Amino acid sequence: MRRTKSVLWICLLLSFVSLIYLRHFHNGFHFDDIHAVVLNPYIRDLHNIPKFFTDARTFSILPTNRTYRPIVSTSLALDYAVGGGLNPLYFQASTFVWYLVQLVLMYFLFRTVADLARPDPRNLWMALFATSWYGLHPAMAETVNYVIQRGDLYSTLGVIAAVLIYARYPRQRKYGLYLLPFVGAVLSKAPALIFPAILLVYLWLFEEDAQPGRLIRALLHCAPAFLVTAALVWFSAAMTPKEFNPGTPSVYAYRITQPLVALRYFLTFFAPGGLTADTDHKPVPSIWIDWAWLGFLFVFAVITVAVVSSRRREWRPVSFGLWWFLLAILPTSIFPLAEVENDHRMFFPFVGLVLSASWPVALWIYHQPRTRRVFAIGLSAVCVVELMVLALGTVQRNLVWHTEESLWRDVTVKSPRNARGWLNYGVSQLQKRSWDPALASFERAKALEVNYPLADNDLGIVKGKLKRKTEAEQHFHRALRLLPRDSAINYSYAAWLKDNGRSDEAGERLRLVMKMNPDYLPAAYLEAEIHAVAKDWTALRTLAENILARFPSEQDAKAYRLMAACESGELATAGGAITSFQTASTFLQLSALYYQTGKFDQSRAAAESALKLRPNYSEAYNNIAAAERARGNWDAAAQAAREALRLRPTYETARVNLTRSMAHERDPSDQ
Repeated sequence: MRRTKSVLWICLLLSFVSLIYLRHFHNGFHFDDIHAVVLNPYIRDLHNIPKFFTDARTFSILPTNRTYRPIVSTSLALDYAVGGGLNPLYFQASTFVWYLVQLVLMYFLFRTVADLARPDPRNLWMALFATSWYGLHPAMAETVNYVIQRGDLYSTLGVIAAVLIYARYPRQRKYGLYLLPFVGAVLSKAPALIFPAILLVYLWLFEEDAQPGRLIRALLHCAPAFLVTAALVWFSAAMTPKEFNPGTPSVYAYRITQPLVALRYFLTFFAPGGLTADTDHKPVPSIWIDWAWLGFLFVFAVITVAVVSSRRREWRPVSFGLWWFLLAILPTSIFPLAEVENDHRMFFPFVGLVLSASWPVALWIYHQPRTRRVFAIGLSAVCVVELMVLALGTVQRNLVWHTEESLWRDVTVKSPRNARGWLNYGVSQLQKRSWDPALASFERAKALEVNYPLADNDLGIVKGKLKRKTEAEQHFHRALRLLPRDSAINYSYAAWLKDNGRSDEAGERLRLVMKMNPDYLPAAYLEAEIHAVAKDWTALRTLAENILARFPSEQDAKAYRLMAACESGELATAGGAITSFQTASTFLQLSALYYQTGKFDQSRAAAESALKLRPNYSEAYNNIAAAERARGNWDAAAQAAREALRLRPTYETARVNLTRSMAHERDPSDQ
């Protein structure tokens, strides 16, 4: 009966959490998602999965961001394959399913710890409340919405599973099964390496009570975990590429700021109104500046409470939760990172904090005599109201994470001194072709950080769009002086050179990018576009074949190879690989590439070839609509767009094409 009751309440909780996150499934890719997911060619082919475990360079196209997280890369490749591309729905749903699994495991872990401290059937409600508090907390949305930071979720999930297996199945410990989820956690993200310390605290508090040599016995029981951790530390360090650079300006300043960061996280747990995707807090150079000393006082106070609460068994869940909170923060406090704090880093430590905050409430209720049950009922009502408020906050954070514009606008409001926040907000305006707001944002970023190469790069882009050629090139040159080997900056300058009739210079710079960073495929595809415009089909064929030799599943490369074959007359006599490229999806991509290079007749023809292979291909009809609209054939464009919508009524791009066709409106880029 108790088990059935637990299952019903857990299902109800998971349903409510799913309802709160319902609007997040179509949220886009953000920030580090771009270099690790969107532009990462390795996740586009399931055949690369073994390589994720042997080569950390597959994690990102940016050398300084390459770290060893093979489980994360594998999950991204699976999502890409199942979703048929970069469909955010599949990536967000994949992360969310594991979030629900974590909540279930948290419930059972909290029940286990509570029963060890004070057996009581009402512990069900405490565990349910604590899990709800965590599951509905807005800070969790900072990880659940952030695709590449699923590493935080996987590593946290693995640690919870390891502790739970160890605690609930003592007879299986000799087989080391509890170490399996721990290994998976470390292969997802390094902070999971703190697991042996958390396990040691669990043993010390709950299993070695009143025994001589209590700490020594706990250490001996943890020996397998510590040995595996040592091996994983060595292995992870060996697998991390030498070019990986977290970008910390001052290790000392970073570390002395971390106690203050811990205090901020603690306060955010109770008052999460200031959540931001990118903080503007900086490392402090001295503990006497910006109240940094208060952080050390806070850590001392937490340790004191953890030690005092460990003396009585019924209070030990509080001690366990506080130690979990401090230990989970420790890895990112010791190992210096580019940002002094990130809100997604709260995901792991809040597992312990929610337990330590919920257990005193439960104890207070348990200790109330029957004559004062009204107070317990009142407190329970307050708890329910609190959960509703947290749920509303999570809904709001999900809305903030919906688009790049909404996310970075929120950052500029809450972290106004963050130059990167203004830069990324400007990029969102650049993508909307809102040149003046983009320019203002980039200039704000430049004012906040004078020697900011990416700000100069983006100023060059927007001033190029505004036809301020001299200023644009000056910005590109300054950006390259500050960061000469940056792939994105060199690519942006090459794109500007191409747009200004200097294709030879652009090609030279793109080849330089590919030499420095062969995985940066945007540079290769821009060079391919230059060859296509110049009708240099031999060079285009060679370039496409070079890409396919490294990344056989690249659709753009297949489409360019098909274009070279079509335009050079090779297709009539070619077979083998070229014939294998003649699929509906490749013809669709070829249609898009023809459109991109201004060849609208060929774009329509390629889309029609796709329809011959797949008659009900809504995307092909949409491409026909775009090509006809670019040529000013409004009726034909509207007819094709209507057909795309008939096949897929929710196709928003086709709806836009239909609206613009009926209004006789071309895209600005076509004019």
